[in-house]
Amino acid sequence: MTLRNVTAPAEPTPRHGRRDWPVWAVPGLVTLVVTLGGIGHAQPWRDELATWSAATRPVPDLVRLAGTIDAATGPYYLLMHGWTALSGTSPAALRLPSALAMAGAAALTARLGARLAGPRAGLLAGLFLAVLPATSRYGQEARPYAPAALFAVLATLLLVGALGRPTWRRWTGYALAVAALGLLHLIALTLLAAHALVVLLVALRGPTAAGLEPPPDPAGPGGRRGLLWRWPVAVLPAVVLVAPLVLEARGQRGRQLDWVRLVRVDDLAALPGGLAQSGVVGGVLVGLAALGAARLGRRALLPGAAVLLPVLLLFVAGTAVPLWVTRYLFFTVPFACLLAGAALAGVRLGPALAVVTLAGLLGLPDQAALRRTHEWPRTAPVDYAGVARIVADHEQPGDAVVYSPRHSWLFPDLGLAYHLGARRPRDVLVVRDQRQRADLWAAECDRPAECLAGVDRVWLVVTGRRADPLAAVPGAKGHALRDAFTVRQVWPRPGLTVALLTR
Repeated sequence: MTLRNVTAPAEPTPRHGRRDWPVWAVPGLVTLVVTLGGIGHAQPWRDELATWSAATRPVPDLVRLAGTIDAATGPYYLLMHGWTALSGTSPAALRLPSALAMAGAAALTARLGARLAGPRAGLLAGLFLAVLPATSRYGQEARPYAPAALFAVLATLLLVGALGRPTWRRWTGYALAVAALGLLHLIALTLLAAHALVVLLVALRGPTAAGLEPPPDPAGPGGRRGLLWRWPVAVLPAVVLVAPLVLEARGQRGRQLDWVRLVRVDDLAALPGGLAQSGVVGGVLVGLAALGAARLGRRALLPGAAVLLPVLLLFVAGTAVPLWVTRYLFFTVPFACLLAGAALAGVRLGPALAVVTLAGLLGLPDQAALRRTHEWPRTAPVDYAGVARIVADHEQPGDAVVYSPRHSWLFPDLGLAYHLGARRPRDVLVVRDQRQRADLWAAECDRPAECLAGVDRVWLVVTGRRADPLAAVPGAKGHALRDAFTVRQVWPRPGLTVALLTR
C-alpha cells in the first residue's frame, strides 16, 4: 500500500437502499454465528452470578438492591428480570440477550461505516468486529457491555442522521438511544463528549468540517446554530434519568469498586489487548485504526473521537478515583473497528478479507480459552459446577454447608446456589440471606458454635486451593468448626476447595 493509497479520500457514500442490505446483514449474521457458538460452554463466572442473583429477585427486591449496591447496573438487572422470567436461567439463556445485542452492534457498525467511509469500509468494519475475541467474550456474558456497545453505535448513527436531516423524529430517536445507553452503562455516556465535539463543529463550521457528508438541502449558518440547543435538549432526558443512578452509585463506589486501584500510565499500553481480549489482535486493531484515520482524514473525526475521548476522560478520572476497568470501555471498540475497516477498504476486497481472516485466526486461542472460562486471567478458573457435583454426589439428609470467606467477590455461595438450586445443603450460619439484606452477600450469625449445634456433617467451601481448608477459616467461625468437627475428605477444584467435615 503506497502513501497515496493511505491518504486517499474514502470512497463516496451512496444513499442507502434495498441493495445495501448485505453491507450490514452479513456482519450481523457472522457475529451472531460466532457468539452463539459454544455460548453455554463456560459456566457463569462471578459477575454473571451477580446478574443471576439480582435478576431472579422480585422487582421490589431489585429496587432495594439498587439502594444498597450496584445501582449503576440496576436497569440492566430489571431488563434481565423480565428476560429470565420468559427464558429461564441456563447459561445460554442468560447470555442470549448479549449475543443478540452484539450481532446488532456489528450490523450497525457496518451501517455507520458505510455512512462515513463507504460500503466496503462498513462491511469490513462489521466483519472485523465479528472476529474479535472480545466480541465473543462480551457477546457470551450476561452483563451490560454488549447492549451498551449496541446503543453506543446506534446513538452515533442516529446523530449522523439527525445532523444531516434534523427532524424531530430523528432527534427523538437519538434521545431514546442515548437514554438507553446511559441506563445500561453510565461510563458509556463519555461517548457524548465525541458527539458534542461533532455537533459544535457542524453548528459553527458546517458538516464538512466535522467530516460528515453535506445534506442535499444544506442549512445556512443560522439554521446550523440551532443544533446548539437541539442537541442539549436531546440529551436532557438521559441526564434526568441517569442522575439518580449517578448519585446512588457514587455513594456505593467504596463497596462496588473496592478492588480497583488508581490508574497508571502502563494501563494505557495494556488497553488494546485488554479491550480486544487478545494482545496480538489488539495490536493489529490499533495499527489498522491508525492507518484508517490517516486515510479518512476529516471523516475520521467522529469515530476517532468516539474512541479517544472516552478513554482520555476515564483515564483522567481514574487518576483521582478508582474507576479504570478495561471492560468498561468496550463500547469504544466498534468505532476502532470502523477505522480499521476504512484502512482495509483502501485495498482490493480479497486481500482485505484475508487480513480480517488472519485477525480471526490469530484470536483463535483466546476464542477457545474464553469458552472454557470467563475468569480473568483465564489460567485461574473457578469451578463452581465441579464443587456442586461433589456435594450432590455425596450429600446426605441433614447436611449443612459453610462458606469462607463469606463476603468474597468469588461468590462461592451464589455459585452453589446456581448449580444446585433447592437441592443444596442448608446454609446453617445464615441469619439473613441476600434477598432479605438487599445485598449480594448474606449475613451470618454472631455465635457460630450455637448455630452449628445439632449438625453432624458440614460441607465447607473455601476459596483458593487449600491443603487444610479447616485451618483457613478465620475468626469465631473457624474456632467453632475446629472445636467440633474433623476433616473427613478434601476435594480441591480450580479456584475452590470443598471439604466434608464430621463431628
